[in-house]
Amino acid sequence: MKADIHPDYREVVFQDVTSDGFKFLTRSTLAATAKEKIQWEDGNEYPLIKIEVSSATHPFYTGQNKIMDISGRVDKFRKRYAK
Repeated sequence: MKADIHPDYREVVFQDVTSDGFKFLTRSTLAATAKEKIQWEDGNEYPLIKIEVSSATHPFYTGQNKIMDISGRVDKFRKRYAK
């Protein structure tokens, strides 16, 4: 294997922006792209990645049948194909 070709894999906090502050700590290669940091429950500071859909808001996990349309794609589709 070639040395130094893999991205840095470290701990990062993901925060769901559409829920009431749902956050979880996991490992990811996205830590290098994070612009913000957050202090976690263990007292350490980790990079923060904000996401729009997580297990707290996804209809499959919540059991609710709601349309999650943040960028207006569903409305554009309905306008285009309305008969």
